[in-house]
Amino acid sequence: MTTLHSLGLGIGTKNNKGQWLEVYFPSPLLNPSPNLVSAIRDVVDCGEGNEVIALGRKQLAALSSSLMDADEKELGELARELSDGERPAVLVLLAADTKPESVPEVYLKLQLLSHRLVKPHQVMLDGMFGVLPNVAWTSKGAIDLDELPRRQLEARLKGKTLTVDCVDKFPKMTDYVVPKGVRIADTARVRLGAYLGEGTTIMHEGFVNFNAGTAGPNMVEGRISAGVFVGSGSDLGGGCSTMGTLSGGGNIIISVGRECLIGANAGIGIPLGDRCTVEAGLYITAGTKVVLLDDQRQPAGEAKARDLAGRSDLLFRRNSANGAVECLTNQSAVALNEALHAHN
Repeated sequence: MTTLHSLGLGIGTKNNKGQWLEVYFPSPLLNPSPNLVSAIRDVVDCGEGNEVIALGRKQLAALSSSLMDADEKELGELARELSDGERPAVLVLLAADTKPESVPEVYLKLQLLSHRLVKPHQVMLDGMFGVLPNVAWTSKGAIDLDELPRRQLEARLKGKTLTVDCVDKFPKMTDYVVPKGVRIADTARVRLGAYLGEGTTIMHEGFVNFNAGTAGPNMVEGRISAGVFVGSGSDLGGGCSTMGTLSGGGNIIISVGRECLIGANAGIGIPLGDRCTVEAGLYITAGTKVVLLDDQRQPAGEAKARDLAGRSDLLFRRNSANGAVECLTNQSAVALNEALHAHN
């Protein structure tokens, strides 16, 4: 094994049965160097495929020395720190980007996304819902649901309260990664596995799912569903929605191009090209019948919205007189406030 797709050295949480609940990878790597891989193989028994290897203190200490000798100081120092920790450590080596088969593999891929090392749809996450356990995310970290009542009682007996923030397969991104140059008004609304480009602002009502995100800079006051990627300079108005690929068996990848505007409480079920606008309150699905207007704003035909998917410079609106959905050339582009999106 001379090359790897990705690598992560992390620390996590197991339940009382020894099953992984979550893993934190401080410095995940994409395409690690052969020198680094060789230094790992000198002390860790690993095969040629994808490997998830639990590491004890002695292995971590030996790994730290090998990495330091190979001039891989950052990862070597991490291994040393993990050897002094109280939580279980794990090494994940992915030789190929295949369906994840374990919790540590899923968490490595989600953190590759949130660290901006890969973009949405660039790593395989098929079958991950069957791999990830449903977990109570609490003021004391991840807790197995079967173990939660006992942990709550133990806290009460000590005069304390164990706060359960949510019950979900995914934690919030900021407990693992805080990307450079972003603002997130409510961190609970951005899941681990989101990709937020520099200059992105997520307002209180904004939401970003895993394997989805923004190129940056962007203003997000609406919902970015799983699988959706938003181009730079686009604005998602309050309460708007982008249709994901998980509900209803859909397989169309929805995306938003550059400098688009989706108005408040609007929505899209088709991909948009660049410089497109969807009027506030208007939801465009693939089957929506659209009246096409010419440059004199006169009807020039009809089409299904799916036939306009991915095209640039379009304005979708509803005719206030007859309720018809109309499409015409968009003559104005969205310009975001540069000062607002400079998150230094």
